[in-house]
Amino acid sequence: MCENTRILASTALVATAGFAAADVKITGYAEIGIIGGDVYATDQWHTDIDVTFAMTGESDGGLAFGATVDLDENGAFNNTTQGGETYFLSYGALRLDMGDTDGAFDAAMKEVNLAGASIADDETTHAGFNGNSGLDGTFDGQIARVSYSAAGFTAGLSAEIDDTGVADPVWGLGLRYTTDFGGTAIGIGLGYQTQEDVADLLGVSLDASFGGGFSAAINYTTADIEGQSDDGTHMAIGVGYSMNALSIGVNYGEYEDWTLGCGTCDGYGIAATYDLGGGLAAHLGYGASDFGATDTDQYSLGLSMSF
Repeated sequence: MCENTRILASTALVATAGFAAADVKITGYAEIGIIGGDVYATDQWHTDIDVTFAMTGESDGGLAFGATVDLDENGAFNNTTQGGETYFLSYGALRLDMGDTDGAFDAAMKEVNLAGASIADDETTHAGFNGNSGLDGTFDGQIARVSYSAAGFTAGLSAEIDDTGVADPVWGLGLRYTTDFGGTAIGIGLGYQTQEDVADLLGVSLDASFGGGFSAAINYTTADIEGQSDDGTHMAIGVGYSMNALSIGVNYGEYEDWTLGCGTCDGYGIAATYDLGGGLAAHLGYGASDFGATDTDQYSLGLSMSF
């Protein structure tokens, strides 16, 4: 096993709710690196993590109780595929991210869902939304990205590998610049992502955070897709407002000749969140999709609880 680094963490949480005190201890262990050799189809990224929850308590009558959960033993994580876990290693302005992380294309580009959230993700699952994901997830979704940040600029390089050794890797390049202009925070992103003999993506984004809780973003991507005579395009725009307990966001997106996705389609989404305090929040969401021949919509209304 290739062991590049160990990340050890331990924390204790104490909670009382009319019962005797209960302790929850969390310990963790993680690895990142690369593995290869004759037993593998090709060299590939290696990431692994083990998280253990140990819980103990005692009743008012003095009866002790407890439980232990090992997430890795329950198959929650796999060393050559992502399952939602992320890892990082940094030194000064240089940083390595691995696992379920964005490629350099996505990391440089700004998404257009700027404020608010729904319990069913209605604002990000309509036909016009792609979140600048580009070719991320072409294989197992396990990505390695190296980035360097200085003077408002961040440059990144990423790779996602086909663990079977059959297809070429997905490579990504990204450059992002952020600055403040008269009290308005401005961000510019430029990304390129490619897989040989499949597609080349080039994207640009512009975002701004204004005074009074307002924000806006726009992005545009063109795709040179193998076997397709015309380039595919995607455009998206969004605005957001956040003030005190209320957050509202609206976004719209459309594809043209994008055979990697829904072809030619568009849609919009709306999300609103109101913070009720104490970890409780109310959510409203709506999404509408136009696939040309068919139209669909979706909505959600509910509460979220954070502890």
